[in-house]
Amino acid sequence: MDSKIDLRIKAKSIRKDLDISEISSLAVSKIRDVDVYKEAKNVLIFYPMRYEIDLLALLDDDKNFYLPKVSDKKLFICPFNKGDKLEKSCFNVNEPCTSPVDPNVLDLVIVPALMVDKCGYRLGYGGGFYDRFLGENHFIKTIVPIPKELFVEKLPVENFDKKIDVVVTI
Repeated sequence: MDSKIDLRIKAKSIRKDLDISEISSLAVSKIRDVDVYKEAKNVLIFYPMRYEIDLLALLDDDKNFYLPKVSDKKLFICPFNKGDKLEKSCFNVNEPCTSPVDPNVLDLVIVPALMVDKCGYRLGYGGGFYDRFLGENHFIKTIVPIPKELFVEKLPVENFDKKIDVVVTI
């Protein structure tokens, strides 16, 4: 089995050749059909990086949205509305300027991934921010949208890796 480092390189290469705009549009539609999303009132989404699925169209839905903000090794939850100011993080990711809130408000976390396997484990970017956050907040439901080209049979899994509740393949 390939290492996580090799798989990250492979996934990023595959993503560059995908029609991410079309995939993003389909992902938004499919997520809107998932029961845990329909029932959720407070949702953590992610601001897309280059070649990453863009879920910002969900902001039109009647829900409270949040974006992650990273400080040290911790992921914080900050309210976010369309048009709110963003700033670049040390990872060159757009983050909200709003103050963090208690993660207990969340009903759902939509988690980014480079790859996802059939058991519901994801390959992230290697910082462990989401795995640590989900480990501390295991009661929050999770969804990962992933292009079918990046949905694989099995990924290498470590003790700290957290399983995702719903995988939405596009």
